[in-house]
Amino acid sequence: MSRHPSLTQSMSGLHTWAGLVLGWLLFAIFLTGTLAVFDRELNWWMQPELQDRQVDQASAVQVAQRWLEANHPAGSAWNIGLPTARDPSLSVSAGEQRRGQRTLIDAESGEQVEPRETVGGSFFFRFHYTLHMPRVIGIWVVGFAAMAMLVAIISGIIIHKKIFKDFFTFRPGKGQRSWLDGHNASAVLLLPFHLMITYTGLVIFFLIYMPAATDALYGGDRDALLRELRPGAQQQQGARGGEGGRAPREVPAASAAMLPLDHFITLGEAHYGAGMLSSLAVSQPGRVNARVEVRPLLGSRLELTKGEALAFNAITGELLRAPPPTRTSLLVQKVMAGLHFAQFGGYSMRWLYFICGLVSSAMIASGLVLYTVKRRRQPAAQGVWLRQVEWLNLACVGGLMLACVALLWANRLLPADLAEREGWELRVFFGAWLAALLHARLRAPLRGWLEQLAASAVLLLGVPLLDLLTALAVPDRIRLGVDLTGFGLGALLALAAWKVSKRPAATVRAARRAPAAMAEVQS
Repeated sequence: MSRHPSLTQSMSGLHTWAGLVLGWLLFAIFLTGTLAVFDRELNWWMQPELQDRQVDQASAVQVAQRWLEANHPAGSAWNIGLPTARDPSLSVSAGEQRRGQRTLIDAESGEQVEPRETVGGSFFFRFHYTLHMPRVIGIWVVGFAAMAMLVAIISGIIIHKKIFKDFFTFRPGKGQRSWLDGHNASAVLLLPFHLMITYTGLVIFFLIYMPAATDALYGGDRDALLRELRPGAQQQQGARGGEGGRAPREVPAASAAMLPLDHFITLGEAHYGAGMLSSLAVSQPGRVNARVEVRPLLGSRLELTKGEALAFNAITGELLRAPPPTRTSLLVQKVMAGLHFAQFGGYSMRWLYFICGLVSSAMIASGLVLYTVKRRRQPAAQGVWLRQVEWLNLACVGGLMLACVALLWANRLLPADLAEREGWELRVFFGAWLAALLHARLRAPLRGWLEQLAASAVLLLGVPLLDLLTALAVPDRIRLGVDLTGFGLGALLALAAWKVSKRPAATVRAARRAPAAMAEVQS
């Protein structure tokens, strides 16, 4: 009679196949999500025409007000994007212009600045949750991968009988045993982070993944649900003059002198804290019914504050509307989203998420490699299947890293005035990834890993030199931070490439003791 597999054996098989089949997707999601932690800093680095003038928000808003008064005195609405620690640019727009149609001006002189077109670091943010697919399709694919991640985490906990011992165990230079130790240690060390980041990622899109309640209670009308969750939303929408926040089309009211806009910076900081404002929106500027909305940074607190604003009478400074208390159900979702996006806690929290993301990406990559290492040592290894997994591992791990750094180089080397420049940057990204895939298909696994890791390392180590040769001014603190981070990551990949170059001798030694190693792993 055949024996039924034990729970541990069943969970081991589930962990292996859930991690392998969707591990390639999960690596792409985690790596681009890690880069998206510094998406605004990458946006700034990829537009070297912009300069950090070290101007405070009160002074910057005065410059913006003078520019808008000179260029759009009769505008129905003014929008001012304030310089922040992560994005020192000053942007303005008038009328019904959207965020993408903003005009960038120098925060000191008020002169218009025209930076190069670029997909920026925002590309990594969008890729993280859509995989560059149509939005809804991408969200569903990423959600399916996130569920597989939860399955892998839970099954991994079940099969780890010695979970605390694995946390303190790492034996370098032991081949397969070292890969397993590294995979286990990184998984156990960041177990709370993995659970949090995966679950909160699913919660963000709960209305897409779980629409049954909305369909049953609100007849599928999600706007009705949001109006009930946000008691002040309807009032705020009416104050903005209609759907989508557009200014009302009505006969202009009588003229009136507004308070200086820097006065509302002071009022906003009194509510949200110094340096916690992101933008101002003025409706009917220069009229008796003029209003000013002061909007906070998303990271003003743990709860995600997207869409929140203080409304003031622009003539008297009277507070017209404060954000209402968030209902408990919506507050839970906003806190979950805030935990996922890491908008709170400043740069210390952002760096913590970045490091955790790198370790998580390494954990997924080591799990993929561990599968091939284990199968390669088995006497009855399936040659064709194993070869397919090996080149897919290299293409999805090494190839994606190479494509990401190739995007940075393309941003600086493509002509600044090139037509459809964003499209060319994307062509370089996906072209580099495709080239890495073809390279992985044609080269032997070990040689392929060495060459792709070395190529990524060289490009990353050269990022500071690239910035120095192509920058239009001395690198500021943000661009210097990107340069040093790229150099540091390049050094890590160079170390990894050097380790891989030493593998042939280590492989011969490990093959001699393969039976003992296999017995140890199976125990």
